[in-house]
Amino acid sequence: MKEINLQEQLVQQCISGNAKAQRMLYAQYSKAMYNICLRMLNNRMDAEDALQNAFIEVFRGIKSYKGKSTIGAWIKRIVINNNIDLLKKRKIYFEEIDDRLEVVDEVEHQTVSNYDISIVKHNIGSLPDGYRVVLSLYLLEGYDHKEIGEILGVTEATSKSQYSRAKKKLKNLIASDMHLREIS
Repeated sequence: MKEINLQEQLVQQCISGNAKAQRMLYAQYSKAMYNICLRMLNNRMDAEDALQNAFIEVFRGIKSYKGKSTIGAWIKRIVINNNIDLLKKRKIYFEEIDDRLEVVDEVEHQTVSNYDISIVKHNIGSLPDGYRVVLSLYLLEGYDHKEIGEILGVTEATSKSQYSRAKKKLKNLIASDMHLREIS
């Protein structure tokens, strides 16, 4: 309860234009938001620019924050929307599928492997934009396929399809990477 009050006070100070409070809010959320930008955009310079642009939007629009979600969730939504806008400018490609086709969620029974996290991160970065964005939003940011479809302007079935294809491609990339490391 006390933390919520501190957050509310910080938000109110930001609304009042308090620069110190804005720096505090930025310091509190910038690292996590940068990581979202980097995962989605796959480019450090773009991620840094997107983060700065998102926080400019946060501070310009903080008066519209209604407190219906946490301030962190509100900021995250702005960051993701800015990233999506940037990716759309890049002409991100999503493979549309026929809505009549049923996308089957795979139930996988695999043993957990000891993958080096750097290998996984590297290979996520190697995915095509459409695959990487859907995989990041679903797996790492916790959105469901309906929400992803709404965010990206695609159908829920397309989101599921992109996610399924992203997982398959990621597994192949990791397997190939692991094989190359074994033989070298």
